[in-house]
Amino acid sequence: MSFQNQVQDPQLNPRVSPPVSPPMSRDMTAILKLLIPSLIGIVIFFVPLTFDGKTTIVLDHLVGAARTLMGAGSAWYALGLVVAGALYPLVRGHWRRNRTERVFTVLKLAGVAAALMAVTGWGPAFLHAPDMLPFLYNKLVIPVGLIVPIGAVFLAFLIGYGLLEFIGVFMQPVMRPLWRTPGRSAIDAVASFVGSYSIGLLITNRVYQAGQYSAREAAIIATGFSTVSATFMIVVARTLELMPVWNWYFWLSMLITFTVTAITAWLPPLATMDDRAEDGEAPVAKGERIATAWATGLEVARRAPGLGQSIALNFREGLVMAISILPSIMSVGLLGLLIAKYTPVFEWLGVLFYPFVAVWGLDDAMALSQAAAAGLAEMFLPPLLMAKAEFVARFAAAVVAVSSILFFSASIPCILSTAIPLSVGRLVVVWFVRTALSLLLAVPAGYLVQRLAGA
Repeated sequence: MSFQNQVQDPQLNPRVSPPVSPPMSRDMTAILKLLIPSLIGIVIFFVPLTFDGKTTIVLDHLVGAARTLMGAGSAWYALGLVVAGALYPLVRGHWRRNRTERVFTVLKLAGVAAALMAVTGWGPAFLHAPDMLPFLYNKLVIPVGLIVPIGAVFLAFLIGYGLLEFIGVFMQPVMRPLWRTPGRSAIDAVASFVGSYSIGLLITNRVYQAGQYSAREAAIIATGFSTVSATFMIVVARTLELMPVWNWYFWLSMLITFTVTAITAWLPPLATMDDRAEDGEAPVAKGERIATAWATGLEVARRAPGLGQSIALNFREGLVMAISILPSIMSVGLLGLLIAKYTPVFEWLGVLFYPFVAVWGLDDAMALSQAAAAGLAEMFLPPLLMAKAEFVARFAAAVVAVSSILFFSASIPCILSTAIPLSVGRLVVVWFVRTALSLLLAVPAGYLVQRLAGA
């Protein structure tokens, strides 16, 4: 099912009548469409397998195989995506929308120049230091260019056939007391975590404009759930050599992200926003949650397109997402690396986070604090800056990259382009609170994984 149509789901729109599932014996096709693709998606994303001496999830094996097959051509492939991404807003006219779009169009064009230098070796020598363009391009741009489209194909199994909506119904009783959001926001949360923040924001903005979220609810969801996707998390884990503990990393990142959201939802500036919604959520009748969840999942599976069509749609959306973010990653990421290496900006900002790390006695406390501060520019900067640190610091940097959620190279402009009433100032305040809390939780989580997984 296309996410463009998910607002028609009864869990997102209470004005749509709840689906009524026919008896199992009369609806075996829908049951198989719900169970089989969902099981395949779970295996692809969460089950580690050993192949050729390497133990990691299936998707990571596939991406590694694709890069091996492409050889040196992978660098030119990524360059093609960067160029396409810079041209996309010009061809589609997006650069005319507002000042933010125009600024990022310029940054994307700058990203093309940076990518050309990375591939050809042209340009100032200091940009070709091992920790500059080569590191950014080989460790981040090429892997993202491969993993987002390939991962999007397999996301069709995980999120297109009812599993997401089935989980969403079960989450309804805990969403309001913990996160101050309706039960339907569970779909946003899970869609963002396993899909992408752009998908989550698309759903959130449409539901908010329909009057079914209040301003506060929409703001909590946008800043608390719309994080980078599982496919991006794989890139982070690969960069920081965390794939051997992938499941620990994924589930603890999800737990910490949502724990931080549960705290920030009760703090200013989010807590003080308008909480009036025109069309509230109708609760599930008592004693009917399992039946409703099953019926909802089956209805989505029943209406879902064929697997080939779903894969083609997800691949197209993944490719558009890849070309949209790669040029910005190239320009903003390089700018962030230069600022981190040649200026004290992140050192100054990192001092504010130091107490939240130092309390745990971490040797790399200051380096981690500074790397976390760099995440405001680009979420991949903390992993890039901490790539050679010891395990706990690497693990914490990987978690913070996900849990902080807000960064100027992508998610903040996306939020500003919606109708949700969030200003840059409010977003920066939320980012600071999220980052501080994430560090406070991620460091002990790293110690726990080190102890239990023997990392």
